[in-house]
Amino acid sequence: MQRWRGLEAIPNGWGRSVVTIGVFDGLHRGHARLVNHAVRRAREMGLPSVLMTFDPHPSEVLRPGSHPAQLTSLRRRAELVEQLGVEVFFVLPFTLELSRMPADEFVHTVLIERLHVADVVVGDNFTFGHKAAGNIDLLRELGRRFGFTAEGVGLLSEGELTFSSTYIRSCVAAGDVAAAATALGRPHRLEGIVVRGDQRGRSLGYPTANLSTPRHAAIPADGVYACRFLHRGRELAAAVSIGTNPTFSGQERRVEAFVLDLEEDFYGERVALDFIARLRGMCRFDTPEQLVAQIGDDVERTRAVFEQTS
Repeated sequence: MQRWRGLEAIPNGWGRSVVTIGVFDGLHRGHARLVNHAVRRAREMGLPSVLMTFDPHPSEVLRPGSHPAQLTSLRRRAELVEQLGVEVFFVLPFTLELSRMPADEFVHTVLIERLHVADVVVGDNFTFGHKAAGNIDLLRELGRRFGFTAEGVGLLSEGELTFSSTYIRSCVAAGDVAAAATALGRPHRLEGIVVRGDQRGRSLGYPTANLSTPRHAAIPADGVYACRFLHRGRELAAAVSIGTNPTFSGQERRVEAFVLDLEEDFYGERVALDFIARLRGMCRFDTPEQLVAQIGDDVERTRAVFEQTS
C-alpha cells in the first residue's frame, strides 16, 4: 500500500481512481463497510482505491482545544485499511486555509485535478467544504458535470444502536471495553512508549511497564483490565491498572501493565494494549498488603479471561 501526505505527494501522471473520504478514527465496523464498498468498486472498475483522511482532526483546527479522544493513530489507521485492501492511504493536512475552501473548489482542486476521481464513496452524512456546505447531493451534482459518480453508504446499526466514533469514545471513557470492541470489530487498542515509573510495583512483587501515551489517546476509565500486551510480534497476557494509585495518594494518572509470567524490562520500547475485559474499578486500600492481595486476584482473573478466550 502506498502512503501519501499532502497534495504534493501525489505522483505525477496519477490516473483515475476510486476515492473514499473521512476522518475514519477507530476504523469501526461502519467505516469498514464503507471502505469495503470503495475497494469493491475500485476492483470492478479496474482502478486503484484511495482512502483520504485528515490530520490533525478538523475539530482541533476549527475549535482549538476541542480535539476528541483519538481511538486510532494514523499509523494504526493505515495498518487497518491496508488489511481491507486499500491501495493508497492519503493524509491531507487539515489547515485553516483548507477549512475555508468552498465545497465545489475542494472537489475541483483535490478530487478532480489531483486524484482524477472516477467514483467517490462517502457516508450518507458526509459534509465538506467551508461551513460544511458540501454533501452527497453536491458530489452527485458535480459528478454529473465533471464525469464521476458519487455513492453514499448508510450508517451501520444494530437494533437501536448506530455505530460511530463518538459512541465508541463514550464506551471507552466509561470503561465499557466490551461494548467498544463490539462496535470496533476488535478490542480497543492503546499504544505508547514504556517509561520509568516509581518502581513501586517492583517493590510489591508486581513490576509494571508504565506507558507514556499520545496526547489525545482514548484512555479507558480508571480501573483494572485484562489486556493483550503486544510487543515485537508477541502477544502476552497482562493485568493493566489505569488511575492515580490512590492507595499511595498518587496525583498523576498512569497506565501500568503487569505482564503475566514474564520478567523483562520494556523501558524505551513501543508497545500496545488491546483491552479485552474490565475487571474492576479503581479503589483505595488501607494497607499495601491489602493492595498486594487484590493484585494477586486481578492477575488470576486476567489469567482466567485468557483461558476462556484461547
